[in-house]
Amino acid sequence: MIARRNVLKNLLLGGTAIAMNPSVTFASCNTTKKSSALKGNINHSVCRWTYGFLSLDELCKVLKNIGFAAIDLVGPKDWAVLKSNDIFSSMCNGAEISLTEGWNDKQYHSTLIKNYTEHINLVADAGYKNLICFSGSRRGMDDETGLKNCVDGLKQILSLAEKKGVMIQMELLNSKVDHKDYMCDHSAWGVELCKRLGSPNFKLLYDIYHMQIDEGDVIRTIRNNHQYFGHYHTGGVPGRHEINETQELYYPAIMKAILETGFKDYVAQEFIPTGNDNEAKITSLKNAVMLCDV
Repeated sequence: MIARRNVLKNLLLGGTAIAMNPSVTFASCNTTKKSSALKGNINHSVCRWTYGFLSLDELCKVLKNIGFAAIDLVGPKDWAVLKSNDIFSSMCNGAEISLTEGWNDKQYHSTLIKNYTEHINLVADAGYKNLICFSGSRRGMDDETGLKNCVDGLKQILSLAEKKGVMIQMELLNSKVDHKDYMCDHSAWGVELCKRLGSPNFKLLYDIYHMQIDEGDVIRTIRNNHQYFGHYHTGGVPGRHEINETQELYYPAIMKAILETGFKDYVAQEFIPTGNDNEAKITSLKNAVMLCDV
């Protein structure tokens, strides 16, 4: 606890952190304008769970010092903390049952429809716009049956999502390493689901880390299917750690490809920092944001 307080003190004072590392320049906490340290082309975010060693309030203050103001995967019970810090909930959660119990299985539809109906209203009322969902596991189910089941279930909430201006986004996850048996594990399956639903308020959360593992060809996939991708997550391959020279993806080129599609929504860092202490882990976040700030 003492170490964490010291890290935050250094970050908030700014000068101490800069003295320790001249390459670190923290931006103004004023969220009414873009940080002078960032170019403003990419809307940056970070996934809450990867920085769980900080309280949500502490994480908000760290982000504002780096120069961006959005967090992914925060549910309704914590939105008041975000609002008190002028931080945006860039990808809301809380309506899902789990990653394994999703829209591809009709036995979960009644619960999911109830949950998502409630959360679509909550998201809209809070002034947010993105709500995550998951396909669920296969459990022996073939792709076509899974698609039909997802269509049957999701169609029952999409009219409300359209009315409220909320984007339902299904995350693409790898089934090779991290999420064995997950159905929405290739972009082609997710794109086909988007086409069948035919709703402007359903898109895919394209997780770069996951899709590099299961299919690769990341930049070409983004260029060819960008109209179906509403959000992006990062992560180093292999290991889901820092997106620096220790891993196989070159994120500046990926970010440029995303920008070239005209994408205006959020890119969220979702790597697990490996630093020996909290300050090193926070520095990893700043470095990743700067690397992606093309």
